[in-house]
Amino acid sequence: MCYFVNSKLTKEVDEMTIPHLFRCPISLDLFQDPVTLCTGQTYDRPSIEKWLAAGNLTCPVTMQKLDDPALVPNHTLRHFINQWLQMGNQFDPDYLETIGSLASLKHTLESHEVTLKSKVQALEKIRALSQSEPPSTSNFFLQLGFLPLLLELVFGGEEAKHKQKQKLELPQECYYIKFVEDALSCTLILLPHGKLESLNMLREESKLASFQALFAHGTALIRMSLCRLIEVTSTSPETKELCYMFGKNHQLLHRISVQLLQQNSNSEAADAGIKAISALSSLEENREILVRQGVVNGLITYINSSTERRERSVAPLAIATLEKLLRLESAKEAVINYNNNNNNNNNLNGVHALVKKLFRVSDDHQSSESAVGCLIILCNDSLLAREEAISGGVLTQLLLLLQSQCSGRTKTKARMLLKLLRRTN
Repeated sequence: MCYFVNSKLTKEVDEMTIPHLFRCPISLDLFQDPVTLCTGQTYDRPSIEKWLAAGNLTCPVTMQKLDDPALVPNHTLRHFINQWLQMGNQFDPDYLETIGSLASLKHTLESHEVTLKSKVQALEKIRALSQSEPPSTSNFFLQLGFLPLLLELVFGGEEAKHKQKQKLELPQECYYIKFVEDALSCTLILLPHGKLESLNMLREESKLASFQALFAHGTALIRMSLCRLIEVTSTSPETKELCYMFGKNHQLLHRISVQLLQQNSNSEAADAGIKAISALSSLEENREILVRQGVVNGLITYINSSTERRERSVAPLAIATLEKLLRLESAKEAVINYNNNNNNNNNLNGVHALVKKLFRVSDDHQSSESAVGCLIILCNDSLLAREEAISGGVLTQLLLLLQSQCSGRTKTKARMLLKLLRRTN
């Protein structure tokens, strides 16, 4: 086995203080050949190979089960250590200060002796650094394993376990909430630069249970962050299985539909819920379960509120998601029966809500095409849907749409819908 540090340089190491992050978590010696596991943790190759050879199938630091035992060379950390060794006492003090600062922050988060208040302060510094410093700083956070550490702290750390076992005193309760909010915020900042498979830790039963508990009892900000994590899982083949697991989690889907879309006055939280539902619906296997858990009612409620109160930026996404779900008969029935399943003071049913989205001057026609598509699907086989559409003013809306500057494709669909409506006469 070849090591990247030559003997001359290693002799000089004893004369320098080794930064904490340049030490292997197992041997506590300077990394000679740093390699990273699928958990994001880095070890010296001889040390981790010995650990694995002993029959251990977990990450030594996080104790997370290894789905993939592959060892990936950590070239970035190797480069930093080589620079540090070659420059010795001439090494850029600002750079060493950064390394020391990151080491201190990581130690604070990992320590079981540090208070929640101190950990919150550490997270605030991490967030400030990752947002204001050059992109290389975010990469350094990732190479040093901050992403899996943050996920472990939120969903599997001692703080989460302690919170689940007993009720914290008020000051501690406040710090715990702030701790989770900040840890999730830092996670979402780092995720675009990191490997999404780190999220697969949530496939573990205990961590998925923590996810559900946070969604059930967390603040609006926590729920919004969790929705964003759900959204991210749909963007990569590496997290497809996790996206599917979220999609078949009945309790989670019910909470998104009811707490965020139907009973929530917080528009930002509702927007996050729509994005999460749209992400889950990208997997065809999830769609039937989404409908069974009341997601269609949540979408209609959201679409209606975006018409009555304000035009929301993700209203087009909500209607496009509904159009995907309407390929299922159960979704069609849910839209048509929406008025019967909900106590609407305005007597507005699902079909009427879609009719109102056909033509909106302030909407720039973003929702029009999907709204027409939804109504074509509904009216094609249902006389009741056609009657409801006509009573809701669909003919006027379509004529306005055809005279507008909408796309040719939208106008073609509008003409198709007009032909369908003729069957009612």
